[in-house]
Amino acid sequence: MQSEWITDRRDAFCGRLVAVDGKKLKPSVGSHFLVGPLISKCTYRPACTERSVSSQKSIIINWIDSSPKLLICTSFSTSLISVEVSNLEREIERQRVGKMVVTTTIADSGENLCCTFASRYVRTSLPRFKMPESSIPKDAAYQIINDELMLDGNPRLNLASFVSTWMEPECDKLIMSSINKNYVDMDEYPVTTELQNRCVNMIANLFHAPVGDGETAVGVSTVGSSEAIMLAGLAFKRKWQNKRKAEGKPYDKPNIVTGANVQVCWEKFARYFEVELKEVKLKEGYYVMDPVKAVEMVDENTICVAAILGSTLTGEFEDVKLLNELLTKKNKETGGDTPIHVDAASGGFIAPFLYPELDWDFRLPLVKSINVSGHKYGLVYPGIGWVVWRTKDDLPEELIFHINYLGADQPTFTLNFSKGASQIIAQYYQLIRLGFEGYKRVMVNCMENAKALKEGLEKTGRFDIVSKDVGVPLVAFSHKDSSNYSVFDISENLRRFGWIVPAYTMPADAERIAVLRVVIREDFSRSLAERLISDVEKVLKDLDALPARVSGKVAHVTATVEETVNAEIGGNAVVKKDVKAIEEEITSHWKRFVDRKKMNGVC
Repeated sequence: MQSEWITDRRDAFCGRLVAVDGKKLKPSVGSHFLVGPLISKCTYRPACTERSVSSQKSIIINWIDSSPKLLICTSFSTSLISVEVSNLEREIERQRVGKMVVTTTIADSGENLCCTFASRYVRTSLPRFKMPESSIPKDAAYQIINDELMLDGNPRLNLASFVSTWMEPECDKLIMSSINKNYVDMDEYPVTTELQNRCVNMIANLFHAPVGDGETAVGVSTVGSSEAIMLAGLAFKRKWQNKRKAEGKPYDKPNIVTGANVQVCWEKFARYFEVELKEVKLKEGYYVMDPVKAVEMVDENTICVAAILGSTLTGEFEDVKLLNELLTKKNKETGGDTPIHVDAASGGFIAPFLYPELDWDFRLPLVKSINVSGHKYGLVYPGIGWVVWRTKDDLPEELIFHINYLGADQPTFTLNFSKGASQIIAQYYQLIRLGFEGYKRVMVNCMENAKALKEGLEKTGRFDIVSKDVGVPLVAFSHKDSSNYSVFDISENLRRFGWIVPAYTMPADAERIAVLRVVIREDFSRSLAERLISDVEKVLKDLDALPARVSGKVAHVTATVEETVNAEIGGNAVVKKDVKAIEEEITSHWKRFVDRKKMNGVC
């Protein structure tokens, strides 16, 4: 019989009991065990016991790459056998591949115990900068990494993120069964490619793309909306450049118009691909792009105007219909043809189900492309986004690459090449599993839970609700009185209960407003909403009980301002400021802090 390895510990010996006093045992009877080079005895527990072998005095082990070894039985019971290993040192020297890396302890019962927490790996620091020279056991590697990951926050309680944190077990199985598939191997995995195309068609249809029956929509899967926006932006830039070249006009200074509330990926696009970013400033009480101001900023070098369907800051939908009307009028006046891109990363899987009469998509003639995040309200785990174009003419052919070194001609328009296929399959699962009705029910539940949370926070009398009722299901709220503590203190103290609730300041021209934001996802139930309200009240009570003070974040700003005032008036008087002034100082300080982080590459 062939011996079997049961572990990847190559510096120990593993065997399987195959015979007792010359009598071969059934495979179900023989048991695996481990012998290390520093152990002269080995104890193992048979998979089952047989009374007929209870008096035997010797056993034979088949070693890997070795002849059977005769081991003398020193003690025996119906459950445990202890054996001495003959000529073990010589056998070790012949097959040795390294030092012993397993700590083996003999329990009082005589049972062999191999435990990660009894090994040396828990008393040595893990590698941080250099790959280790030697291997470690797989269970030890798993345990120590898993232990470190316990310090991460709980994804289900991460209310900062729009990204899905739960899927059905059946979809989890599909993901695991396809996790080793590389999507770009289209010839090798043709069904996966077909599933992607089906998703593109369904999403384009959801967004009212002018695609006829049986026609294939124009779009592609991405790793997220950031890549999708890069691709859409490149298409706009190339079309604008081609038009300017044909007209004999300069094409070296393209610009794009957005609101100051855009996600950082728009700033990345502008910087990476040398496009000027024109931002419409916000104002207190109006935290989205003003279409009137946006159109005023459009000139002959504008490649597109980007509208957001679901602001990251407040969840509010921008008025794409009004933008389309104003831009159409300006295009007629100037002879231009500036188009619109809709960043529907968050709202693309919400508006069709909750606000079907809202005109924001391809029903508007100037909307040429739309991106949406499958891993947000598309209800898929992180790693999937989509971008679709109105027609083939809106995606320049020269941006599409054709490759054949994987077995067939494959058109590709992505910034990445290799990427996992599992999230594409998961998206298709959700689309056919839930259907229109299922998605609508999920979104209705999210909005109802957001409403319940909003009402609970309002009842405390301590917060102003900044978010709107129409938009992404989230609740953004500011603290009415920041004289003793701020939203940053509330955010920090909620961590005690496991909640991750972000606090941040608004963008340009609204910086003095600092808010907390709770994103309501599919897995955020009414019970969790009620629990969060209760924990917020506890935090407020605890902070109120503290001596009147300004938190560390506030105190730093206040002290700086007071020192400046004292220096100017030549005295030691402390100037009292109202709540608005304090908030402005706090947000100004944090804006400078965040800007420094961005400059240092931290975002």
